[in-house]
Amino acid sequence: MTNATNVNAPVIEDRNAWRWGFTPQAEIWNGRLAMIGFLAAALIELFSGQGFLHFWGIL
Repeated sequence: MTNATNVNAPVIEDRNAWRWGFTPQAEIWNGRLAMIGFLAAALIELFSGQGFLHFWGIL
């Protein structure tokens, strides 16, 4: 006689996984990339003395 117990551990989702659609993982990546873009625009403006659009010749 065996006393085997089937224990199902909860599945933990990887919060850094690359997932498509409106998922928490996609929104986390969206926020990270938005922060990088905002920092890049701020640094361009700081070091060039021009706005982002003027720097690229759009305005």
